[in-house]
Amino acid sequence: MAKTVYVLNGPNLNLLGTREPKTYGRATLKDVEKLCREAARRHELAVEFRQSNHEGEIVDLIHAAAANKAAGIIINAGAYTHTSVAIRDAVAAVAVPVVEVHISNIFARENFRHHSHIAPVAKASLCGFGVGGYALAIDGLAALIGARRKSSKP
Repeated sequence: MAKTVYVLNGPNLNLLGTREPKTYGRATLKDVEKLCREAARRHELAVEFRQSNHEGEIVDLIHAAAANKAAGIIINAGAYTHTSVAIRDAVAAVAVPVVEVHISNIFARENFRHHSHIAPVAKASLCGFGVGGYALAIDGLAALIGARRKSSKP
């Protein structure tokens, strides 16, 4: 049975593809899910892919990842990155490696986006690579947990 990576997406990410395409691109959340599944498959990992506009539901998903002994969590908490102590505390409370990811470079945007409550309790953070950052986050998480990469040889 494959180890599972939880990919958690916060508020407004359900609008990818139509929301501020100059900032977030034209890829949809379905495109991101497909990208994540392909990246995870290279490391023989399964994906539990979720999105919620509700802070408490994201907290519950972090708890569920720990309860289900997930290999790790990739989280794009969206605007909750900058406001949610509850999500920060949930990340700190679980013994699961967490990688924070953002589509845009949050440090090149408005000042209020420069602070992340999650980054200090995550194993790693990355931003500014577009939706490709999700695949990079999965590759990085796989390296952190020592997942074997599938050989490209037959």
